[in-house]
Amino acid sequence: MKYSEKISNKLNDLLILTYDAKRGYSLAAEKVENPAVKSFLEDKANQRFNFGQELKSEILTYGNLPEDSGSIKGDFHRAWMKFISTVSSNETEKLLDEVERGEKKILSAYKDLLENKEWILPNSTRDLLSKQRDAIEKALETSRMYEEVVS
Repeated sequence: MKYSEKISNKLNDLLILTYDAKRGYSLAAEKVENPAVKSFLEDKANQRFNFGQELKSEILTYGNLPEDSGSIKGDFHRAWMKFISTVSSNETEKLLDEVERGEKKILSAYKDLLENKEWILPNSTRDLLSKQRDAIEKALETSRMYEEVVS
């Protein structure tokens, strides 16, 4: 079986967002001093790296080529994160705001793929995307909790 072109494109879009999220988490981890927040951000960067590997493998399994880099929008988002960390009095809170914004975007992409009834996803793809979506939702909740603590 091979993915349709639309599904393949959507999965590659998701892969690009995953690359962006990994880089964003890594950058945020470099910028914060709070050990608990730093550990959380480093853990999420590693998780997103693993998500990317899983997505690449799934895309290859169904005969398509995975993307190999992030997006220009992701580059701009990271540049913005660097900027706000240099001018903000509470950089941890601002960085967590940006993490939350990025997570909401990627969560929307997961939901779009999983909830679209006209696309038939193989069970392995649906299971993988559901597992990753659930982990992102949990990360979003944890990020919000840290944001409340540091504000």
